[in-house]
Amino acid sequence: MKTEGTLEEHFEQLGDDHISSSEETPLRKDAFLLSDEEKIERIKGSVREILLTLGMDLEDDSLKGTPNRVAKMFVKEIFGGLHPDRKPNSSTFDNKYKYGEMLVEKNITLYSTCEHHLLPIVGRAHVAYISNGSVVGLSKMNRIVDYYAKRPQVQERLNIQIVRELQKVLGTQDVACVIDAKHLCVNSRGIRDIESSTVTAEYGGKFKQEAIRNEFLEYINMDTQF
Repeated sequence: MKTEGTLEEHFEQLGDDHISSSEETPLRKDAFLLSDEEKIERIKGSVREILLTLGMDLEDDSLKGTPNRVAKMFVKEIFGGLHPDRKPNSSTFDNKYKYGEMLVEKNITLYSTCEHHLLPIVGRAHVAYISNGSVVGLSKMNRIVDYYAKRPQVQERLNIQIVRELQKVLGTQDVACVIDAKHLCVNSRGIRDIESSTVTAEYGGKFKQEAIRNEFLEYINMDTQF
């Protein structure tokens, strides 16, 4: 039987090894019983305790507002994608011009947060689909990426969630997503390797075919400059 100390080391190692437990973001059933304002008040108190424990002087003008700023940032901004009410409304349109090739939205700016150390993930997402009769507005693809990124995440899960959402919206399995991102839990702590990035992919439907997948990868590797 593992001792408490051994268990702590075990779970710490799991975090460093970038383990994901499921395709769904792990949320409790009561996750949305509190209002945003109630959550901000609770988090504000917790952040205050953390800073006090670290020995910070919260009477200093620079630090007085930090607990409230952090709490609002958590609830309203960087973890705002946890709440289903904030999911973007992704209206679709008939593909009246009968465009039958893949549509690629590349270099979507991605800001997320590693759920193991609550440090930033910064990178690019490249998303594509092949229409089976419906199309979605280009900006909605960016908004879907942003929505699922704004929560504690594991990059592999983020890939899957983006693809699953677009498959549902478009009514097709032919969706793909590649993410290339830097994890500050690797770049700024632990091994502190500032050069490495993490690349993950999720391919659905026709994108599992080598020729279609390679065409997508060729598109995202094009050197687009304006």
